[in-house]
Amino acid sequence: MDGSNGAPGVDDTIQIGVAVDIPEPWGAMLTRRRAEAGDPQAADIPAHVTLLGPTEIPVATLPAVERHLGAVAAAHLPFTLHLRGTGTFRPVTQVVFVAVAAGISECELLAAAISAAPELRREARFPYHPHVTVAQDVAPEALDKAYEDLADFSAMFEVEAFTLFSHSGQARWQPRRDFRLGG
Repeated sequence: MDGSNGAPGVDDTIQIGVAVDIPEPWGAMLTRRRAEAGDPQAADIPAHVTLLGPTEIPVATLPAVERHLGAVAAAHLPFTLHLRGTGTFRPVTQVVFVAVAAGISECELLAAAISAAPELRREARFPYHPHVTVAQDVAPEALDKAYEDLADFSAMFEVEAFTLFSHSGQARWQPRRDFRLGG
């Protein structure tokens, strides 16, 4: 805030992300498993497949970003997402995840289209790989347990929308708006 009247200032920014929410009953279960692994981010980040990771943008560009996300959603059809088994990014990063077995290319196409907006271009630390994080930066034993415990996990559901989330830095990521696929 600019401090004068409570209205957003010219230099104000907001942190956003775009993701496919994992529906119930799987979403709560995977979020709970992340918490059980001791991952402190479980309290702030519900289970999801990331399409655009945390990105800071000027608040003033939010309407243009939302228009862009609407256009991306309209241009892509709903699809089936199948989560199955576990994977890991170790030793590069200390992450265990539930793997995307079907719907990979749809997630990749959505992620590329979303990040094509000038306001959303950012340098990626790693190549895009759709997944659902279930343990991150916890003890190796907790990573191993999450990897083994969810090895037989399977969930299949229709993805009919993606969600724009925002984060104030002090609370859980909050959904701002859903964008329905196929218009």
